[in-house]
Amino acid sequence: MFEKLQERLETTFKKLRGYGKLTEDNIKETLREVRVALLEADVNFRIAKDFLEKVKEKALGEEVLTSVTPGQQFIKIVHDELCALLGTTNKPLDVSGSPPVPIMLVGLQGSGKTTTAGKLALVLRKKGRRPLLVPSDIYRPAAIEQLTKVGKQLNIETFAVPQIKDPLTICKEAKAYAMKNGFDTMIVDTAGRLHINDEMVNELVDQKRFLNPRETLLVLDAMTGQDAVSIAGTFDTKLGVDGIILTKLDGDTRGGAAISIKAVTGKPIKFIGIGEKFDALEAFYPERMASRILGMGDVISLVEKAQEVFDEKQARDLEKKLRKDEFTLEDFKEQIKQMKKLGSIESIMTMFPGFNKVKGMINFSEAEKDIKRIEAIINSMTAKERVYPNIIDGNRRIRISRGSGTSVRDVNDLLKRYMEMRKMMKKLTKGGMKGLQRQLFMR
Repeated sequence: MFEKLQERLETTFKKLRGYGKLTEDNIKETLREVRVALLEADVNFRIAKDFLEKVKEKALGEEVLTSVTPGQQFIKIVHDELCALLGTTNKPLDVSGSPPVPIMLVGLQGSGKTTTAGKLALVLRKKGRRPLLVPSDIYRPAAIEQLTKVGKQLNIETFAVPQIKDPLTICKEAKAYAMKNGFDTMIVDTAGRLHINDEMVNELVDQKRFLNPRETLLVLDAMTGQDAVSIAGTFDTKLGVDGIILTKLDGDTRGGAAISIKAVTGKPIKFIGIGEKFDALEAFYPERMASRILGMGDVISLVEKAQEVFDEKQARDLEKKLRKDEFTLEDFKEQIKQMKKLGSIESIMTMFPGFNKVKGMINFSEAEKDIKRIEAIINSMTAKERVYPNIIDGNRRIRISRGSGTSVRDVNDLLKRYMEMRKMMKKLTKGGMKGLQRQLFMR
């Protein structure tokens, strides 16, 4: 996401760093290039204009012109203004109030409401809540069945609609069911249309009036660009929304909707969808997103994600094994499984500062294949071979390569890399491994 904007801004700022000091002329030149970058990224024209005026005002101040590193100071100004544009601070989901707390998801067809309902339910369950999925879309074919299927995949209950009824009746029955069965949250997946019309709006108004939801969240497809901004304004005017969930942001290389939407609508982005998997829904942090846009990475989000997927006990057990030099191929495989929970190699790398400078040097497709090869090779070993790899002679290597669909050379490479890694880990445990483990894997 934001790939094109990142590349444009990186080129612009690289040129800026070459100046000995900032002058009014080179600031104007830089702002002109930033303007082009924003418009190419499909940022709303008026928003881009206001943004650049604020940056210019601060950049021409005496503080910048006398700065030791004026280029860096300019980038900081752009970063701070981007944060303000995106919403300054994270606006968490409000689930306070008497249970069951209703949350309404609204939006057009195809925006991803049903999948997002499941993702949001998963987020809430991780926080200790007991959500109930409620399908109130009686128009789209198999909409109710789709949400039920999502619920089963996540082991989250979906309210069973006994027969086709009107959406308001479904909401009333679902609320009664939730109260009776101890659910503390209701996530209502409402019907959408291809376009906003009075029938849809009136139906949503009726449901909202009955439910009195703590949050009415508008689900928008980021890939629709400025159309998403226009849709958000209309929904807010006709229905009233509390926040926005932007889906498919991982597929939007421009990102203009994410940058424009808060400034145009005044409504905060609360979550972003960054993949098809159910755990690919992230809370939106303006400062972190601004850092990503400017190629500064997002290490904080990476560490938080690692804390979620890495088991604390496993991390401590791993540290003990490393200290005792007992790190086996089975442990190696387990670490690969844990790392895969973080996402693809490329998605992890994008969170590191300066990623754009090195991404052309990395073949991510080959790296992913390499990981699959390693898993296949280890899976083809016996339990004893994984613990005592020194017993793997020539015949065993041939058997393992055949069983994993790889070559003997691949098996040799893995064993060599494993032994080198053990040596490196042994050295690390003498110094900073404990601190490293705690920072990356432990809460």
